[in-house]
Amino acid sequence: MPDKHHKELQEAVAQVRALLEDLQLLGVTELPQGPDPAAQPPCRIDEPVSGADCRAETLEEIRADLGDCQRCSLSKRRQHIVFGAGSAAARLVLVGEAPGRDEDQQGEPFVGEAGRLLDRILFAMNLRREEVYICNVQKCRPPKNRDPLPEEIAACEPFLKRQLAAIQPQVIVTLGRFAAQTLLDTPQAISRLRGRWHSYQGIALMPTYHPAFLLRNPAAKREVWEDMKQVMARLRQESG
Repeated sequence: MPDKHHKELQEAVAQVRALLEDLQLLGVTELPQGPDPAAQPPCRIDEPVSGADCRAETLEEIRADLGDCQRCSLSKRRQHIVFGAGSAAARLVLVGEAPGRDEDQQGEPFVGEAGRLLDRILFAMNLRREEVYICNVQKCRPPKNRDPLPEEIAACEPFLKRQLAAIQPQVIVTLGRFAAQTLLDTPQAISRLRGRWHSYQGIALMPTYHPAFLLRNPAAKREVWEDMKQVMARLRQESG
């Protein structure tokens, strides 16, 4: 004797068969299909699509659009573009200033001594690199690690904004003065910005000190950990 699930399956098949027969009697030979997501243009925050539906842009598409970037003079000396690394579905995105020597050589963000310290901070937060997304405002290394120039920021910042729009994290942590001032569009010092919540495009943003600063000023690690405790609490709140 057929069980309950078998009977339900038989009834579903019978209903589909009856529907198809009714459609055939009405002269319907094919069913309308919804739009193909792959055929829709991606939504770009810097180039809105007018008069057409669009879909969320992917990190792969943004990287492909960046290409072998020659948009500013930093391209002339770089070894690698450092686009970003981590999960495209990350709840937490960490944004630094620009690649250093090690990052430029390897093409990955935060891989030097500062990167190892960042890994330890993430470990203390019970997070791994694979679970977050790490990137920089600038994708190429400035000479002698100087601050990026306004024209360099203008060329590169749109790609950072598109990365954040594609990921839509719950929390952004900016590492160091430059990243915080760029995303928050403020000249305030990092010492005044850190430790309290800000907002970027509706996303909670916590500025804190850069790991490289902590290597030179170990006493500031306590302040960074206080910032990270707020971040952990916010992530728990968002997931609850």
